[in-house]
Amino acid sequence: MPKQLINVNNELVPDDIAVFTANHRALRYGDGLFESMRMMNGELKFADLHADRIQRGMKALKIEAPTKIDAAFLQQKAEELCRVNKTGAHARFRLSVYRDTDGLYAPNSNKMGFILENAKLQSGRYEWNDKGLLIDVFTEVRKSAGALSNYKTANSLVYVLAGIYKNEQRLDEALLLNQDGFLCEAISSNVFVVYKNQIFTPALSEGCIAGVMRHVVISLAKKAGMQVIEAQINPAVLEAAEEIFVTNASKGIQWVMGYKLKRYFNKTATFLFEELNKL
Repeated sequence: MPKQLINVNNELVPDDIAVFTANHRALRYGDGLFESMRMMNGELKFADLHADRIQRGMKALKIEAPTKIDAAFLQQKAEELCRVNKTGAHARFRLSVYRDTDGLYAPNSNKMGFILENAKLQSGRYEWNDKGLLIDVFTEVRKSAGALSNYKTANSLVYVLAGIYKNEQRLDEALLLNQDGFLCEAISSNVFVVYKNQIFTPALSEGCIAGVMRHVVISLAKKAGMQVIEAQINPAVLEAAEEIFVTNASKGIQWVMGYKLKRYFNKTATFLFEELNKL
């Protein structure tokens, strides 16, 4: 079976070779961020939104790029990787950006390094999860809201521990709380709550990732005349909500079937999912 290639600082190399040394900053300090993206029918979906978040995240981390990481750059590099890996027109991508330099906590420079990986997907549409997700709230470790909490940084231990909890409890997803005990997000997704015919989602000030799909879904809902409220959300509302759904760039929208003994509908999630696929 031919090896997959990855793009490491504009050099295509096999994905099974070591690209880091023991003193690499991404390994030692989690000094970087990443972006998950999806290509459908040869088009990198919402590339402008992904590029904007990467640029804002790099600015927040004070990582300097030699070239502009814009939508055209992302599309070009994604097409190149699909071509050499023969993954076709549908694929999932992960772009990892890190500070490529020596130094201890204080780096010797702020220059950027990156790795782009891809994996083949079969469908050119977001796929509906016929079986709704089972979720619970992860309470052992909370995520702190702050200047970096809206970005997908390489410091992901709270998500790792939530993922272990999810596996131990045989769940499909787990919800995270912020430092004040309010809903923040899911492990790999943003969360939306439908309550009394209104759509609620944690505000960015609550510490959640500023998700690209979160932005898209909010726009779709408002365009359809739905009321979307970005707010501080007490997890107790999960017992009273009519619907829960989660969103991310790879899977689009997934509806939640149950939380503990509570069971949910999916009318709003179904409508927004169909509107998303129309894009």
